[in-house]
Amino acid sequence: MSAIQKNVEQTSKSYSASFTQGHLALPPAKKYLVLTCMDARIDPARAFGIELGDAHVIRNAGASAVDALRSIVISEQLLGTNEIILVKHTGCGMLTFKNEDAYGVVGKNLGQNEKADSKGLASASYHTTVVVVKEGDREEKKVREERGLTCDNNNQNREEALAELKAKKLDFLPFPELEKAVEDDVAFLKGSKLVPESVTISGWVYEVESGETRRVV
Repeated sequence: MSAIQKNVEQTSKSYSASFTQGHLALPPAKKYLVLTCMDARIDPARAFGIELGDAHVIRNAGASAVDALRSIVISEQLLGTNEIILVKHTGCGMLTFKNEDAYGVVGKNLGQNEKADSKGLASASYHTTVVVVKEGDREEKKVREERGLTCDNNNQNREEALAELKAKKLDFLPFPELEKAVEDDVAFLKGSKLVPESVTISGWVYEVESGETRRVV
């Protein structure tokens, strides 16, 4: 069990020992939802004044309304929410790249041979080369062939990862301007036939540097 898993297990014991809110209803009591980023520096409950059971909190990379639409429809149509608070934030990673950059990074990272990495085969190959040089050319050639096979596997993994990305037509939904992105997402929600006109929608920016949340639209 990893250290993170142990923490979840231990925290569960202490949290459940004094838990008294199992009576809360499934629909949010205050009938609203908050859409914000998955950034680890944001604590929605404390930053936005959300008590347990009050609201739905939907999180994804960049607080994207497009990405969150499925959850928004479920929240509104099945569970009765009628207001959306959309909150993006300063210092968001989605401001730092374009789609082509993300595709390149994903292709590079997923092209690594996970089996080799987890068992340390790459470092073992380098070590073996040093030893085998003393033992003879025949075994040295074998080592070089194994390293070449790892490279072939890397290329195949990379190609398959990129092929899956392209097949899914995955848009990472980055944006170059923060406040413009807030305005665009609010406009998207207001323009969607899946979001009733009666739903109140506002857009905000949370400042990770100060903890302040300010309204944009």
